[in-house]
Amino acid sequence: ILQESDGVISLSLVDPSGAALPSWKPGAHIDVQVGDLVRQYSLCTPEGDQGAWRIGVLKEANGRGGSKGIHETVQEGDLVTVSHPRNNFALLPSRRYIFIAGGIGVTPILAMATQAERDGAQWSMVYGGRSLATMAFTDELQAFGEKVRLAPEETEGYVNFNELLGEVQPDTLIYCCGPEPLLKVVEAASAHWPSGSLHVERFVAKEFDTGGDVPFEVECVDSGVTLNIPVGKSILEVAEAEGLSVISSCGEGTCGTCETPVVSGEVDHRDSILTDEEKVACDSMFICVSRSKGGCPLKLSL
Repeated sequence: ILQESDGVISLSLVDPSGAALPSWKPGAHIDVQVGDLVRQYSLCTPEGDQGAWRIGVLKEANGRGGSKGIHETVQEGDLVTVSHPRNNFALLPSRRYIFIAGGIGVTPILAMATQAERDGAQWSMVYGGRSLATMAFTDELQAFGEKVRLAPEETEGYVNFNELLGEVQPDTLIYCCGPEPLLKVVEAASAHWPSGSLHVERFVAKEFDTGGDVPFEVECVDSGVTLNIPVGKSILEVAEAEGLSVISSCGEGTCGTCETPVVSGEVDHRDSILTDEEKVACDSMFICVSRSKGGCPLKLSL
């Protein structure tokens, strides 16, 4: 366990038997169990080292207890239960990248920058935080020289993303992770870029107006069960109540655990993971938050 900045520690995890850990790629995260809570943390092992998994954990004053539990109860040498890596924020091949990180959102972005450097791609990074003292992993990032711009608000104010992203750059992908206000600003500043240029990862679920929700039916083609989903209940909740075996974690549409193939039907996607193109394709949905569109019946591989 290392103190990376004010409020942020890193944990390096190894297999207790000395066995190799499953491999992962930039953007991947793991579930970490802390007491009765399960929380997701991005992997950011230095230089992409596969011998250990490193996560960065911000102690959130207004969080749900997971980060506080890690900061206050986990000690070096402890055994912790974690999941295999999952990746809903994969780094796609590109000639150029613009990386944008805010606060603890630097963890997946750090892994991506390291990979881009290894691949010989052109890239630049802007990393913002409240103050330099609160910004983790700055020593590692400064090793990349002028490719990385550290932008603490207390000395630089807010980054002008309209200026940064004003000119569309060909063969360039934008990757952004951080708090919701940052994501919204970057989404607006890059709205004129080609579809698929921007990739984001959210800490918290998007907000949706549920006032128009109506009941609907879900035919679970694998189990032969039909579920009636009332207003105020998710497909996941009803499926679990019926005894169906469903793997889930966050319950907010941010972790990707409960992704379920869609056989037929129109889906009102409410997750924070799928791209616009993936939502249109409608090959899968996240049953912890998404519903049918307009109350139409759904057929799911469940």
